[in-house]
Amino acid sequence: MERENCILISNSKNWIEQAAVDQLRGVAKLPGVVKAVGLPDLHPGKTPVGMAVLSRERFYPHLIGNDIGCGMSLFSTGVKQKKFKMEKWETRLNSIRELGDIPCDNPYEGFCPVKDLGTIGTGNHFAEFQCLEHVYREEEAERLGLLEGRIMLLVHSGSRGYGQEILNRFYSPEGLPDDGEEGSRYLEEHDSAILWAGRNRMVTAKKLLAYLGVESEVNPLLESCHNYLERTEEGWLHRKGSVSTKRGAVVIPGSRGSLSYVCVPAADTAMSLDSVSHGAGRKWARSICKSRIDRRYDRDSIRSTKLKSRVVCHDTNLLFAEAPEAYKNVEQVIASLEDYGLIDVVATLRPLLTYKG
Repeated sequence: MERENCILISNSKNWIEQAAVDQLRGVAKLPGVVKAVGLPDLHPGKTPVGMAVLSRERFYPHLIGNDIGCGMSLFSTGVKQKKFKMEKWETRLNSIRELGDIPCDNPYEGFCPVKDLGTIGTGNHFAEFQCLEHVYREEEAERLGLLEGRIMLLVHSGSRGYGQEILNRFYSPEGLPDDGEEGSRYLEEHDSAILWAGRNRMVTAKKLLAYLGVESEVNPLLESCHNYLERTEEGWLHRKGSVSTKRGAVVIPGSRGSLSYVCVPAADTAMSLDSVSHGAGRKWARSICKSRIDRRYDRDSIRSTKLKSRVVCHDTNLLFAEAPEAYKNVEQVIASLEDYGLIDVVATLRPLLTYKG
């Protein structure tokens, strides 16, 4: 699909729902929008997810959505893979009823709000312990700290209720002029929410490792944000479920039952508004997942994957809503990005233990 200011980056093997394409075309018609790009993980939502949108003279908070600053943070844990004890860690994580109830040192005292700091949230958010599966570019993998035989922790979360509160106050289907007082106030709070979301992922990682008895410094390896607004020379770049190619390597996960891909962006990514996919993208709406796959699983099998990883989650409905079948094939998403010359794969990471709050 390519019509004037609206393009879709995807190959013939990668399925994209027509409803998502129609939503993207609608976004492209908004006043001031110069270009709208749908990425291979594009899927429908309140606004389409998996897109980058460039506008001038005005921007649209509702295109960013309520989870401002949502992103992925990959941490090294200091734990050797041979020291990883699946049953012990799974049992320990299962004893957590509410992640927010676990006390932790707040390194950001005085930064408001602190209510949900160190929590993941629901939906597709998660914390996942992973190991290196395959390396395609050894020097780059080593430079990034992706070490053989070491456990890593990938945290996917955002600004929680903070971002929702901001959107509630600034929502406007007509967008906000970029030279007005209301627009300036939104940008100030938007930036604060991005900062909060990054800190939230860090505190979450520290809290989980401390609860598991891991005594090591949490070391960030990769950090990427996929819901935010960026001022560029060309205008206002909205990213909703898309990651910047101008900030180094990115991690693109699939589902809890698939590998995650660590990729380096190509030198020239202008065609995609300097953006790539943030994940596999949903294939099914959450409301229909359980009815489609209920008979495939029992109480235990829904908590394991074909990769022999395990899942800790106390919400059975959420387990079904976030089942691997509900997501697109991440390999096809990656192949689409490669076909368009947007990324090179550095390594893949395999899930060991996924925690969903």
